[in-house]
Amino acid sequence: MTRRVILVTGAARGIGRAIADDLAPDHDVAITYRTAAQEAAVFCQQHPQSLALEADLRDADPKALVDAVIARFGRLDGVVNNAGLISTEPTLDTFDTTLAQEIMLVNALAPMALISAALPYLPRGAAIVNITSINARFPPASAPVYGASKAALENLTIGCAKALGARGIRVNAVAPGAIERDHAPRPAALIQQFTDETALSRLAALNEVAQAVRFLLSDAASGITGAVLPVSAGFRL
Repeated sequence: MTRRVILVTGAARGIGRAIADDLAPDHDVAITYRTAAQEAAVFCQQHPQSLALEADLRDADPKALVDAVIARFGRLDGVVNNAGLISTEPTLDTFDTTLAQEIMLVNALAPMALISAALPYLPRGAAIVNITSINARFPPASAPVYGASKAALENLTIGCAKALGARGIRVNAVAPGAIERDHAPRPAALIQQFTDETALSRLAALNEVAQAVRFLLSDAASGITGAVLPVSAGFRL
């Protein structure tokens, strides 16, 4: 069976890395990274068939990224839009239009641009998964623009699912809750606060997000499109 080729953005560490590591044993995986060059190199050492592309999605050419994947693997079967910009600024008291536009660009418009660039190569049966956030449904008071950007990505997910359904291309989203991050651990008090607000009394794990993405990319989810799957351990149910 031909190995499917999946492009995962922002995948040198964190959620993206968990997704890429999960897929790499039976997929050909291309990842993008912005600053984590060392982590990206380690990923390629661990998975020699993979490809790492340096890209800042604030100004990267999505067509060039897709062309690089096609040049290496000859095909593209799926895209995981994981790269995102997390910021507690701007707030209502410190609103900055430039920063707000940057957050919207990286978190919502760049994924749509990448989907557009990938379309000429995506076959029937291809799948796209956007990584949104539970904050799209429960916007944080401390980061209103970030929450709005993820809500926009959820809306774009549904719109793209409608637009691409006739082509046999599925578009879904996974919405993680608070996830423990190896590269940027959260304070214990904050972890406890998040845990207290979940139905399962724990945080969701990186591998649980990765497995949800694997499912939505697979033929096992062939009848699912336009869905947003929370992986949050039941945050704020």
